[in-house]
Amino acid sequence: MSELIQYKCPCCGGAVEFNSTAQKMKCPYCDTEFEIETLKKYDEELKQEKQKEDQMQWQEDAGSQWGEEETSKMRVYHCESCGGEIIADENQAATKCPYCDNPVVMKGQFQGDLRPDYVIPFKLDKAAAKERFKSHLNGKPLLPKVFRSENHIDEIKGIYVPFWLFDADAEADIRYKGTTVRTWSDSDYNYTQTSYYSILRGGRIGFERVPVDGSYKMEDDLMESIEPYDFKDAVDFQTAYLAGYLADKYDVNAEESIGHANRRIRQSTEDAFRATVKGYSGVVVENSNVRLENSRVKYALYPVWILNTTWQGKKYRFAMNGQTGKFVGNLPTDKGAYVRWFVGLTVGISVAAFSILSLLWML
Repeated sequence: MSELIQYKCPCCGGAVEFNSTAQKMKCPYCDTEFEIETLKKYDEELKQEKQKEDQMQWQEDAGSQWGEEETSKMRVYHCESCGGEIIADENQAATKCPYCDNPVVMKGQFQGDLRPDYVIPFKLDKAAAKERFKSHLNGKPLLPKVFRSENHIDEIKGIYVPFWLFDADAEADIRYKGTTVRTWSDSDYNYTQTSYYSILRGGRIGFERVPVDGSYKMEDDLMESIEPYDFKDAVDFQTAYLAGYLADKYDVNAEESIGHANRRIRQSTEDAFRATVKGYSGVVVENSNVRLENSRVKYALYPVWILNTTWQGKKYRFAMNGQTGKFVGNLPTDKGAYVRWFVGLTVGISVAAFSILSLLWML
């Protein structure tokens, strides 16, 4: 028995049927009509596109081997609470974990792992981090007023966070579904016409140093929030840059970071091509195929100031880009202020709506 072929409507996704009156394929859901050959060709093209596999492989050549002289001057501190391992030079003592603020103990001399390719040295000091923290509290109407006076900074640490940097040329073919909507009226009815379009985009985009942090303890959204870093300040790694600071020992390797890098590259590619699709009421991705060429991975240390604070028994963590000064972190909310703000907003919207209705009534 031959296989029963069922076509999906390119507009709404419903099952298309043959209409004997129109002698065409017709969707019973949106009433769109298609020539049989047109629908067959579209279905074959879509199947071929979906059969293509993404080619997003990477050449992993990040990092190098440490020299014995370098490792002999570095120590590893271990946090029993979160499992973090912090690297410091022999003159820098670490007593608390910069991630969970619990005590750390010296584990011994640093051994193993890859040596970073690059480092962006700190450009801003601890005093700058304190000032940015104070500025971060300004202009926050929902912040409890006593938070500024009662909150105290437990510890500020400058730490080099490990990042894997991904370079690649992305070649992509993307199909979007676009819609336009037209409405009109006559003396009897209101009409709405929705038109659907298949939009193809293809091309190549170059990506340089897409960062993915190599630390489980450091939340990805926190690190992405303090981006971007300016790579023009990057230099070849030297252990001298660690003097006076801590360095996180990576626990997410380059291979484990590839999935995150691919998602960032795919999303950026789709967004870039989407920006060229204009003049439609709505646009969605129908199919996307991305292939990478000239891919490589490098290992770098980026500067971050971590501030741990305590207020009413709860800990808050903030981060500042040690190069640009971009500052992020969650703050507590004054519930009373929130209620007053919400009620005021609701009243404002109600008054505005009443005014508009009154105006329309007078017209």
